[in-house]
Amino acid sequence: MTTSPPSSSEPTSTGFHRLHRGVQEWMWDNGWTSMRPAQERAIDPIMDGRDVIITAATAGGKTEAAFLPVLSKIADRSGPGVRVLNISPLRALINDQHRRLVDLAAKVNVSVHRWHGDVRESERKALLKEPSGVLVITPESLEAMFVLRGTTLPRLFGALEYIVIDELHAFIGSERGQHLRSLLHRVESITRRRVPRVAMSATLGDLGVAARFLRSAKPDEVVLVDAPGDGGELRLVIRGYRGTEPVEDDEPATEAPPPDETVEDEPEDELKIAGDLYKTMRGARHLVFCNRRRDVERYTDLLRRFSERERVPIEFFAHHGSLSRELREDAERMLKQQELPATILCTSTLELGIDVGHVESVGQVGAPATVASLRQRLGRSGRRGGPAVLRMYIAERPLKGEPDLEDALRAQLVQGIAIVNLLLRRWCEPSPEGALHLSTLLHQILSLIAQHGGVSAGGAYKLLAQTGPFEGVTAAQFAALLRAMGQHQLIQQDHDGTLVLGLAGERMVNKHDFYSVFASPEEWRLLFGAKQLGTMPLVDPLMEDSLIVFGGKRWRVTHVEESKRVISVVPAPGGRPPRFTGAGGAQVHDEVRLEMRRVYEQEEVPSFLDPSARVLLAEGREHYHRLGLGHTSFTTGPNWVGVFVWRGDRVHGTVMQALQRRGLTVTSTPLTLRVDHLKLDTLRQALLALNEQGLGDALQLAADIKNKERNKHDALLSDELLALDYASDALDIPGAEAWIREVVG
Repeated sequence: MTTSPPSSSEPTSTGFHRLHRGVQEWMWDNGWTSMRPAQERAIDPIMDGRDVIITAATAGGKTEAAFLPVLSKIADRSGPGVRVLNISPLRALINDQHRRLVDLAAKVNVSVHRWHGDVRESERKALLKEPSGVLVITPESLEAMFVLRGTTLPRLFGALEYIVIDELHAFIGSERGQHLRSLLHRVESITRRRVPRVAMSATLGDLGVAARFLRSAKPDEVVLVDAPGDGGELRLVIRGYRGTEPVEDDEPATEAPPPDETVEDEPEDELKIAGDLYKTMRGARHLVFCNRRRDVERYTDLLRRFSERERVPIEFFAHHGSLSRELREDAERMLKQQELPATILCTSTLELGIDVGHVESVGQVGAPATVASLRQRLGRSGRRGGPAVLRMYIAERPLKGEPDLEDALRAQLVQGIAIVNLLLRRWCEPSPEGALHLSTLLHQILSLIAQHGGVSAGGAYKLLAQTGPFEGVTAAQFAALLRAMGQHQLIQQDHDGTLVLGLAGERMVNKHDFYSVFASPEEWRLLFGAKQLGTMPLVDPLMEDSLIVFGGKRWRVTHVEESKRVISVVPAPGGRPPRFTGAGGAQVHDEVRLEMRRVYEQEEVPSFLDPSARVLLAEGREHYHRLGLGHTSFTTGPNWVGVFVWRGDRVHGTVMQALQRRGLTVTSTPLTLRVDHLKLDTLRQALLALNEQGLGDALQLAADIKNKERNKHDALLSDELLALDYASDALDIPGAEAWIREVVG
């Protein structure tokens, strides 16, 4: 124990004296003279046992805001049992959180444990033998505990005093978030009491939605500690590029460039972007976000080739979910070594709060889909009191012949401008609500049965829906779901009415991938000798001697072992990035599309555009006015007619399905709905009819939609349940009807 300094050195705070002496000493040891606003304001409600949401800018001290009072409260506790359950969305975040908490927790005699697939079995057995302190875990690992160790959970969590959720925004509105809500409710069913919940996030568009997510029964009692930041200096620029025809994603990875390929053989816009990245980023520490894993590979490869050509050390590294943990951690370590320059090109894998140290700027290649994502990414810059720096790089296709409307309107650039405008106004997308999440409910029914060995239908409905997170599901819908599960032999009913696992249910629960509620594609392992480079879905056929780029490096395939799903590679002079599968991009919100239209209507040129981007914006505005889009939403082409929707993806999709239900064959683009070989008056009449008759019931509209299966267990739902689930999540009937009224008016 260190000796406390004189009282004059104590951090200035009204809540400081409520903290445990060991916590105070840790603050002194780390040179604290004051606490940040979020840390100060969180002490009283957390120590008083309230549910709390802490929202503050990235690097705003949210972890300490939660754990200074939490650890003070549980300090020196005796007796078995985990006291704090800390939920984190990523293994890397768990490792990072564990490192940050160990020293602080040691000051109050509290142990900190990790639990995920990379943690040694001996560490996990030690926790199960003597449960204590703080357990940092993912929802999937917590799910595995319910399935595999259901009878031990009362001993493990019986003394639980707090639940802490890191990166709350990463869960809200998703199947994984609904899974987490269910798990937390089931934890409280084990403790037989309410356990205070503390959540942290840097990006929340609607704190009311967040409060309902955290405690749906009593959201008004959730304390909101909102300290978004001091509005520090932001420096930003959007750079525009006039590109060549892009390499399409359907191009096979086997069509690799020859080994003697030069850098100059690459598309002109990509070369210019890579050249600007090289010139700007080299010699310092930066993060560059790309919207696709393939772009991460493409630009990392180009930047490494620039370095090799200049005969300088390699400073550019790739980071995405398909790379092995070792490669990702190597890249993170390079960025953390503050004495060495390094730039990581990444997807959303570094969007969350993994500690990579101080970075001087953030780059964004391509227009982001959401303000929330850009806000989260920008938060990685601007620490240590310096300005936050954002550079956005957007390429537009050349205009040849009869150009695509989106290309002519320079829609990617305008979307980037709209996102930045909304960011500067401090607007952020609200998280979606209202989805039934029937795929996840099916999963939780199976998990509940596995936990207890069997449950009653009424007991399952009461726990999961009546008092739990699936409150939108009626008793009749729940019964229909049970019948569908019975038809697929997932469950069966004993003579006393108890629901138990059926043969198919047993097989499903015993599979390793059961613990997650999101589907994962079958992936192949890439090996260089005995070292695993990562995994990738084999979208394109890979044969021996195929050339690929992976991890920002070039490889030649030497062997494909189909039975083991293994691809062996060796370094090579040529290659192209493979195609990666995965979930589609984030949905664009109504406000983003409306802001895009405002950008077209205005004459003002944003000051953050470079000269090339200004020219591209002028071209887009000129085409917008040439089409007369200031006073009409309709447009025509050589053999088609269309309508600009100027709304988000949900309204856009709903209008499209309504028109298709009237017999029109509609093609969707990000901004328009088009019909080939149709007169404009016919399209107008179809919209007038929809305005007069309404779109009807969402369930009826969803019933006609093909390919509704989007979630992991959707194939096990009945047609009616699948339509019901799709309608609750993907359709916006009121929004679509309001848009139709506006257009026909």
